[in-house]
Amino acid sequence: MRRVLPAMFTRRRPTSAVRVQELTTLCHALLSQRGEVSGARLAKEVLDTYKSLDVDAADAFFDRLAIEFSPDEAAVHAAADTYRREPSEANLLRLQEVVESPRQELFRRWNVAPGGTASLIDLRRRLLQTLATHPERQGVDVDLVHLFRSWFNRGFLVLQRIDWHTPAVILERLIEYEAVHQIQGWGDLRRRLEADRRCYAFFHPALPDDPLIFIEVALTRGMTAEVLPLIDPDSPVGDPTQADTAIFYSITNCQKGLRGVSFGNVLIKQVVEDLGREFPRLRTFATLSPIPGFRAWLTSADPHWAHVDVAGISAAEKNELIALCARYLMNAKRGKEPLDSVARFHLANGASLERLNWMADPSASGVQRSFGLMANYIYRVEDLDRNHEAYAGEYRIVSSRAIRLLAQR
Repeated sequence: MRRVLPAMFTRRRPTSAVRVQELTTLCHALLSQRGEVSGARLAKEVLDTYKSLDVDAADAFFDRLAIEFSPDEAAVHAAADTYRREPSEANLLRLQEVVESPRQELFRRWNVAPGGTASLIDLRRRLLQTLATHPERQGVDVDLVHLFRSWFNRGFLVLQRIDWHTPAVILERLIEYEAVHQIQGWGDLRRRLEADRRCYAFFHPALPDDPLIFIEVALTRGMTAEVLPLIDPDSPVGDPTQADTAIFYSITNCQKGLRGVSFGNVLIKQVVEDLGREFPRLRTFATLSPIPGFRAWLTSADPHWAHVDVAGISAAEKNELIALCARYLMNAKRGKEPLDSVARFHLANGASLERLNWMADPSASGVQRSFGLMANYIYRVEDLDRNHEAYAGEYRIVSSRAIRLLAQR
């Protein structure tokens, strides 16, 4: 007598290949759908199926996106030839229509589903991890960035001050996301939100409980040269009304899938304006910034420095390191831009490189990044536009005279 097994033992989960084919079919259906209600339902099916993909299935799906949802090459050539023969407005519109990949419309319709924006950000996060070995997927990435730059432009962003009364779900995410100076639990976070501190974040209506980027500020007297007093959870709380300086000591981009979509420049400018209104005594807006690539750059050029213990070096070696760091920030390039990623960020925002600080970050990560050195960048409101134009047009690095002299040693 044949034994009949219960359904729970005979039902098999779909294989990765089946899941990918199912999702691809749903995507084609979503693109061909005309009704709004049925389109929204299909978009939810697409999203739910995407979420079910394991790593291998997601990888295979990226290939489907790259191949099956690219522009029709023959249609592009035909439209381009037609426009060359007759450069009319109608022919230009036709060319623009066929040049845009079907992926962009697919992603727009996908975005209709509840949670669609977050899932597309996650899709790009996963995609970015594969581009080094699969450059043929660059087109998918370009389409997502194009859409994200429209969906996340300044007009849609909401600036919020984060304090101890902010919902716990957001506070938990600050602890999770902090990428510059790790937050050591709730006590540490609370100190960073006290009266002499400020924290601001940009949010998007599609992600109301998930910050896109946040910035931490210390209100101090004078420009700070050490980071530890700023992040010490046991440090005394100062009187913010007596502060004359705002130190931006941490800026964290929270969404890896939004890499390349700039928020930091408008965030800093908005925070400078808001702080200036709240505290009229503030005269200086500056950063205390890491120099993440300095040690790697120097040790690759001169391996001697890889074995130097900064806790026991001579005064001459210390001065040499500071001068070499100035040279790195002023002269080391990635193409025409500075090699250092933090320098690129602040200089593009209109800041000027003001000062280097020895052992400003003596933590293990600070020493590993830059021998403990940190930089002050100054945000002078009256100079921001001029400095930005100098950098955008000529990649000119605006800096103090002291920095320039150090770099010439």
